[in-house]
Amino acid sequence: MLITDKKLKELNEMAAQLRCDVIEMLLEAKSGHSAGPLGMADVFTALYFSGILNVDPKNPNWEDRDRVILSNGHICPIHYAALARAGFFPVEELKTLRKFGSRLQGHPHAGILPGIDNSSGPLSQGSSIAVGLAYAAKMDHKKWQVYCIAGDGEQQEGQTWEAAMFAGKHKLDNLTFLMDRNNIQIDGFTEDVMPLEPLKEKYEAFGWHVLEIDGHNIPAIIDAIEHAKSIYEEPVMIICHTIPGKGVNFMEWKPEWHGKAPNQEEALKALKELRTLQGRISSEAE
Repeated sequence: MLITDKKLKELNEMAAQLRCDVIEMLLEAKSGHSAGPLGMADVFTALYFSGILNVDPKNPNWEDRDRVILSNGHICPIHYAALARAGFFPVEELKTLRKFGSRLQGHPHAGILPGIDNSSGPLSQGSSIAVGLAYAAKMDHKKWQVYCIAGDGEQQEGQTWEAAMFAGKHKLDNLTFLMDRNNIQIDGFTEDVMPLEPLKEKYEAFGWHVLEIDGHNIPAIIDAIEHAKSIYEEPVMIICHTIPGKGVNFMEWKPEWHGKAPNQEEALKALKELRTLQGRISSEAE
């Protein structure tokens, strides 16, 4: 897919806006996860604002839509922000994150919020849901694609590899995973808690086509997803190397921000940094 300079600047602006939305949501909620949502802003921007996804915000339950499964449900603030900015529900509703009676729960709940295709919370269950959906689409001769967002920490779950085996066996080439390879989890760095490497070779051994990209390079993300559509008889794993807390200097690469929300002082500092970046991008676009 050809991305013009103008379009790329628009996408970078959107990614910056989504990061601001995440900080504002977490501040209002006074709880939630910071590092992962900020780190995956560019991936969600590529998915929802470049034309890759075949979805319709005005008809979110359209039968022939592509499915987006969020396996690492704790990063849902970035998913909610992308859905709202894409027109699935009012942007003002983002401020209700984690509040009593809100449709924006701390982990997504399918059936109550437009654009959410699965309930998630227990890590790795989304992997099996995505694989099952892709298999069902094959059985029914449907052309829609299944995209699964997964964390690297959940690669430590046995269910992940059962799903990977099944997808490889059944040659689910309508299935694309995007792994947030940010190297952190709630207890520290993944390679200290339970080493994951060599991830690429592991998935290849299970019959997957594997791509590794910079998860903050929007053209690279788009190219990888487009490339995935051309792969025949293999599911695709796109390992997105990201920086946890991306865009907020004091959060980047800090495992303690995996499951912590900023206080007011921290949020104001983060928003100042993010809005400065957003303003710089806007100025370059003029």
